[in-house]
Amino acid sequence: MVNKDQSFYEAFEKHVPKGAVNYCFDIWKEDPFNFYITRERNTKLGDFRYRRDKKVQTITINHNLNPYQFLITYVHEVAHYRAFTKFGLRIKPHGGEWKKSFQELMEPLLEVNIFPRDILIPLKRHMINPKASSGSDFFLMVELRKFDQAEKGDDVQYLQQVKIGTQFEIRGRLFEKLETRRTRVLCLEIGSGKKYLISSHAEVRIKS
Repeated sequence: MVNKDQSFYEAFEKHVPKGAVNYCFDIWKEDPFNFYITRERNTKLGDFRYRRDKKVQTITINHNLNPYQFLITYVHEVAHYRAFTKFGLRIKPHGGEWKKSFQELMEPLLEVNIFPRDILIPLKRHMINPKASSGSDFFLMVELRKFDQAEKGDDVQYLQQVKIGTQFEIRGRLFEKLETRRTRVLCLEIGSGKKYLISSHAEVRIKS
């Protein structure tokens, strides 16, 4: 029978860069939690919610992330766990306590033997003041996305990169890009004629 230590180590071997496997396992071993690799979820890459009624807390990560995105997401969620454990449940989820925990956990990983230089440069910049989601950092996400480009196809782009007047598809619905407004984009749904504001960081499929 495979024990939990072995199964977790093998999961890290499969999902994170080789140079980070031991580190990911060690920070789990220091303060263990339940760890599940889940199906793809459109609204989040990973998840941690502190439960008072649970003796052992739980972290989940989407199975389809490339190794570098998986690693960042894993450490992001572990930082939540460490921050809530240390400072209690009254802190803000992405407040100063979480940021400090995230920075401390990421620091040993910010090396070229773990992240390609193209990712490492914007990642180091991101970690100066990490945001609630790496997806809100456009330059970091552009570099991370290069490593799952083959799977998604060349016709998939961030909405921010799409030219005004271009038609695109998202979640089976067809839109035309009208106007950029700070972090969101005004778009026209072709079928209904209704206008919607969509995140500029949304991944969309260009219609030829």
